[in-house]
Amino acid sequence: MLRTLFSPRIVGLHLLTIGVLIAFIFLGRWQLGVFEESGRPRAAADPAPVPAATLAPLAAQLVGDVVGRRVTAEGSYDPDRQLLVADRRADVDAPGGKVSQDDGYWVLTPLRLDDGTLMPVVRGWAPRSDDPAVADVPQGRVTVTGRLSPQQGTDSVQRRAAALPAGQVQTVSTGELVNLWVGQKVRPGFVVAQPPSGSLTQVAISPPATEGAFTWRNLAYAANWWIFAGFAVFMWFHFVRDAVRADRDRGKSPEMALEG
Repeated sequence: MLRTLFSPRIVGLHLLTIGVLIAFIFLGRWQLGVFEESGRPRAAADPAPVPAATLAPLAAQLVGDVVGRRVTAEGSYDPDRQLLVADRRADVDAPGGKVSQDDGYWVLTPLRLDDGTLMPVVRGWAPRSDDPAVADVPQGRVTVTGRLSPQQGTDSVQRRAAALPAGQVQTVSTGELVNLWVGQKVRPGFVVAQPPSGSLTQVAISPPATEGAFTWRNLAYAANWWIFAGFAVFMWFHFVRDAVRADRDRGKSPEMALEG
């Protein structure tokens, strides 16, 4: 039997099968990678900036494709209503509520637009509440460019927010800002200034993205390649078994016995 398994013809079959298995497995893994990549979020179209007021109407919520859009806002800052958003890093996409040694403050300053409404603007980030950059609010009429972000939830941080000192909030919530900026018409969401407004550190925010659509045919292709690999093993086993049986039968034949 060993002589049969290691005959030149069968050894060639072993090598061919190994090569086919490696190729089919890698081809299947490649198709699986294409399938996984197709489902990942992708950068959406990033149109030219538009006025923030057109995408953030009063008494509305920011949803859909307006989130992350580049916007501009013209007006003057109201430094007397400035707030600090506590326990934040210089990344608008980072989760809040978990304090670390790198946490600081987003500087949230309302920008009074020409129509009298207030557009909340995260001018930038500061490591300390007493950082000189916090009080460095640009004076006079300014034009702010940045990206639009939706308001943040408050349900999970209400207890913590109650313990914050005056002038600080836990999240950027339109409902909370309306209560703090009494008598003012506040537009929903907030603008993350890019570049930062004043001498603060830039707060990073991701551009809009679209959900990927899985290409299921690539998953089917991967399965097909692996099925082919299994079939190759089946055929290898079939040919080797037949070769062993044939050699065994030849050894039991009368002619072979006479030669022996």
